[in-house]
Amino acid sequence: MTAKSLTLLWPYIVVAATSVIVMLVISVRRNHAAVFLLTLSGLAVATALLFLPYLSAPAMVTKLVLIDRYALFYTGLIFAATFIVAALSYPYLELRDGDHEEFYVLLLIAALGASVLTASVHFASLFLGLETLTVSLYALTAYLRSSDRSIEAGVKYLILAAVSSAFILFGMALVYAELGTMEFAAIAERAAGAEVHGLPLTAGFAMIIIGLGFKLAVVPFHMWTPDVYEGAPAPVTAFVATVSKGAVFALVLRLFSIIDVHGRGAEFLIFTVIAVASMFTGNLLALLQNNVKRILAYSSISHLGYLLVAFLASGSLAAAAVAFYLTAYFVTTLGAFGVVTVLSTKERDADSMDDYRGLARQRPWVAGIFTAMLFSLAGIPLTAGFVGKFYVVAAGVDSGLWLLVVILIINSAIGLFYYLRIIIALYTNPKEGGQPTPVPKLSRTGGAVLASLSLLLLWLGVYPGPLIDLIKKTMQNF
Repeated sequence: MTAKSLTLLWPYIVVAATSVIVMLVISVRRNHAAVFLLTLSGLAVATALLFLPYLSAPAMVTKLVLIDRYALFYTGLIFAATFIVAALSYPYLELRDGDHEEFYVLLLIAALGASVLTASVHFASLFLGLETLTVSLYALTAYLRSSDRSIEAGVKYLILAAVSSAFILFGMALVYAELGTMEFAAIAERAAGAEVHGLPLTAGFAMIIIGLGFKLAVVPFHMWTPDVYEGAPAPVTAFVATVSKGAVFALVLRLFSIIDVHGRGAEFLIFTVIAVASMFTGNLLALLQNNVKRILAYSSISHLGYLLVAFLASGSLAAAAVAFYLTAYFVTTLGAFGVVTVLSTKERDADSMDDYRGLARQRPWVAGIFTAMLFSLAGIPLTAGFVGKFYVVAAGVDSGLWLLVVILIINSAIGLFYYLRIIIALYTNPKEGGQPTPVPKLSRTGGAVLASLSLLLLWLGVYPGPLIDLIKKTMQNF
């Protein structure tokens, strides 16, 4: 490996090394606070080191990985989100009995797998990154062994994720058998340059889409999402909703941009149907829920449908719209699940609607932050979510996807209703004159994270210019 390649890989090496160091520290002496600080330090150093390869990118590191500005942007987003999840996890785990240091090892390994996905340009690196991420998530989802719901969620995620991996592998095998290569660029060249490829190649791509659809939890591959969101520990749910889905979507965008989904009618139609189904199914099923985690789970399905509208668009706006929307979605979703995390108690997560009734009287600033996050998810002006949806709509209009744009707007209006249900609960008294659910004392770490996310949310909604300029520079050669 050359010195240049080593420089490009330093952020990934630091995260991998941090996970190993944490394991060694645990083997010598267990100390939750020390492991927590070591994890945050490793993620902060790795994020800072992303600026080293930024100027020399793009560059291939073997045939498996392409370190370009696109990969570096999403890797930075993943590391930053993992940092926030780790910060939220410390006070959450402190409330619970037992040893929790291994949690951070799993979190670091999952972040490493997610970051590999953003730079993958080969089926081998795709599968290695995906399994590194997914296997860690099995354990993280079932981490609270004293909770039956957590174990059930882990088993469900294990089974369905294994099935999705089988679909991806079988699809890769069909594509390789037909084209004789596993490199994305070579696949695109050979698929476009030959006319003899028919059913095997289409079936291969379809199976890959099915497998990745499970990972993204888009319709009709969304069945695991509400149960896993409800059963997993609140910080893990935040990680799955942001880092896991964001990394897979970045991979999907790169893979099918290289293959040119717009030039392949069958694949384009599949993604269109999935986008429409995800928007309607996610929003309509969310209307029927009374559990906050399940509402946010179905909401995430609809947001993936919105993202697919930008994905299906062509032109310079498409990749930029996806990048901004994912950034806004990360900030908003981490903030929403951050509120759930800080309000959770030793016995259970704060996922019932009744847990939030009258919260504005007990913790007005927490209720205000949750309100801002929900408004952003709904796409209300002066929030990051509004700017994100605006760019998705602009990308769709620019590409003439009028039907998808109209469906997106209709579903945004539907989504507003269930977000308002939660907001109304925050500012109303408990039913039948009952007392509000006691709110636990908020930790300094949790409070600092929520305050930072709320300020970032408003900044991106009011003054998104610097981030948009960065995204345009990052995506200009994508």
